Amino acid sequence: MGADGGSGQVNSTDYISFNASPIDHNDNHKKKKKNALVFTYGTLKRGFSNHVLLQDMISSGDAAYLGICRSAERLPLVCGPYRVPFLLNIQGFGDHVWGELYSVSPGALARMDELEGISRGHYERLPIRLIQEDASASDGLIWAEAYYAHRSYADDLWKRNMEIGYSCYSKEEAKGYIRRKDRPQHLSFLEQIRIFVSSTSNISSQQQQQEEEESSED
Repeated sequence: MGADGGSGQVNSTDYISFNASPIDHNDNHKKKKKNALVFTYGTLKRGFSNHVLLQDMISSGDAAYLGICRSAERLPLVCGPYRVPFLLNIQGFGDHVWGELYSVSPGALARMDELEGISRGHYERLPIRLIQEDASASDGLIWAEAYYAHRSYADDLWKRNMEIGYSCYSKEEAKGYIRRKDRPQHLSFLEQIRIFVSSTSNISSQQQQQEEEESSED
């Protein structure tokens, strides 16, 4: 995730109907919402700027770290404005993306949705199939959810990155990342994305690297 912002997914709410019958506490426990599995690939990972949110949720018992995973399918992982990471829901392109898997409570999931701007069209939370570190597909796949770049701009973001993606958002890819508080405050995040994808004057760092590698081979 990118953790800087998709259409939001609203979880169903359990409604209690009041009647004269005594409450069955065991049955009520069964209806309790389960924790969600969330795959983080960007600034929510350990060692990155937004991990403080997960640390807080882990401290309160609302989240738990489950390990390192990679996407079962190839997916583009790119950087947008201010080196913000975005996973794109364009299967078959890019690479198998590495990240961290967490179990989060419904309340914690709501906090993550807010951080990722789900209701504002920044990211959208969608299913993803994962393979655990040091495991193969034959060992079984894990279904989780991830925060993808919103579909309204994902294709343009892929083209803006010259259709070149990363397999991991590491400290190297994060160089130049600008925290939200230090970005222009008179522009919304979506406006910043639109400016970025419409800009053709700046060559992406990925294209620069590719050109340097090609020139060194000549």
